Amino acid sequence: MPRQAEPAAVHDSLVLEPRDVQFDWSALPLHWIPDEPMATHTINVLHLLLPEGERWFVKVFKDALPMITDEQLREEVLGFIGQEAIHAEAHQEVLDHLLAQGLDPRPYVRQISWLFRRVLGDKPGLTAAQRRENIIERVAFVAAIEHFTAFLGNWALNSPGLDRAEADPTMLDLLRWHGAEEVEHRSVAFDLMVHLDPGYLRRLRGMLVSGPLLVHLWVRGTRFMLAADPTLKGSVRPTWREAQQIARRGLLPEPTRMFRSALRYFLPGYHPTKEGSSSQALAYLATSPAARASAGH
Repeated sequence: MPRQAEPAAVHDSLVLEPRDVQFDWSALPLHWIPDEPMATHTINVLHLLLPEGERWFVKVFKDALPMITDEQLREEVLGFIGQEAIHAEAHQEVLDHLLAQGLDPRPYVRQISWLFRRVLGDKPGLTAAQRRENIIERVAFVAAIEHFTAFLGNWALNSPGLDRAEADPTMLDLLRWHGAEEVEHRSVAFDLMVHLDPGYLRRLRGMLVSGPLLVHLWVRGTRFMLAADPTLKGSVRPTWREAQQIARRGLLPEPTRMFRSALRYFLPGYHPTKEGSSSQALAYLATSPAARASAGH
């Protein structure tokens, strides 16, 4: 079961620092959860979304830096930027490995790139006031998405079903290292949004736009990966019923729990520190094989 949040003092004492990591993907099988292609590729959608998405996070937060008047928050935002940049590159390595195995992710990734760079990117010709508003709006989108990434990170840290299924240990380390850092910095985007606009409507709009968009992209990404897998030849088609069954075995997050988590975001007293455990995240980061290997170098 996911652990409950600890007292705020534990979280407040954190100093966010980018952790360099090294992963060796040379032995990663195409179906890194043995005999579970749907579970494998449903999680693989993260590798499709995150490189472009997290580069966009970095761009948005860099644009927001001059607007921050709280020095502690500024330092947290800088730490967030550093961590997200490393996350993007780590997942990019998996995409490159998939391509070498005959699964070409580039058609879907091009669509994701267009979404983040053109639809959600900078808008030319804005006045200074309009540009400030546009930046705050995008920060609100990031805050809502970060709620989901923290949920997924907390799930990855508390997912013994993946161990029972003998999932590839290198991929498990990537998911749990990344998930632990998402839990660690889960409050930064929300705190930045509130710093720039404490109004409830901004938070509401951010989730109402980002939540359905994320679900849509994930479903499309799962369909794409299963269709592009050269070993399946289109024989596996995803369904919600199968996703529920796989989730009950602990190989995917349970959709109903994710939905309830999204509803908590709308509560007036919501704050991300109530989701997940910083202590648990830091404990994993201290033992992550990739992080320890990098530190050894």
